[in-house]
Amino acid sequence: MTFKNACILLSGGTGSRMNAQIPKQYIPAAGRAIIEHTLYAIRSISDMDVLIIAADKKWQPYTEDIVKKVFANKAEAEIVFLGFCEPGITRQGSIVNALHALKPYMTSESIVMIHDAVRPNVSKELIKRCLDVMKKGKQEYDGVMPYIRIKDTIYESDDGISISSLTDRDKLYAGQTPEFFNCFKYLEANEALSEEELNKINGSSEAAVMAGMKIALIEGEESNFKLTTPEDLERFKRKL
Repeated sequence: MTFKNACILLSGGTGSRMNAQIPKQYIPAAGRAIIEHTLYAIRSISDMDVLIIAADKKWQPYTEDIVKKVFANKAEAEIVFLGFCEPGITRQGSIVNALHALKPYMTSESIVMIHDAVRPNVSKELIKRCLDVMKKGKQEYDGVMPYIRIKDTIYESDDGISISSLTDRDKLYAGQTPEFFNCFKYLEANEALSEEELNKINGSSEAAVMAGMKIALIEGEESNFKLTTPEDLERFKRKL
């Protein structure tokens, strides 16, 4: 079996900044865990073939129950759940583990979508726009990243006490997920990095840029915010 497009859903974090007793992706909101909201948002993407979730072994049974519930209606669920992979020490480590799990099924044309379980507001329209860029620009681009413009003025400080230098806000972009990549090239890009380099990566596109892959920018959505703090959670609950 090979796949055309695969989704990696990152659900291995502990969410320490949320100050909760459980990982933030499993916190309930309006009767559903955060990850459940996210799965409902991505389950019916017609161009996505398979889904793999990076989740801690302790939480895999509970997550699997959620997946079965969300995907119970076959008429509405386009994606096939392939299974779990172990999370890495870092976010990028989780991605690498998932890519290795997908490797036997990928071809040189396969596309991977990487998304955070704690971005439950992702829209099908944003995903479609990203996929369109990957399809139409596959000779020109190796990936695509949604962004939102930086609204505040950003300063640099060497010591955290005083301003050291200024930055040009017009050249700054805040990355979002989902990010899309040529699966084979992206795996190669990550395998070329040392463990130390992988551990320093924060955003998925960093590894791609470091390897010389050309990543297109596409305007993201303000509503597609990541749930990191209790304030983010309250904002999401108000939206619901």
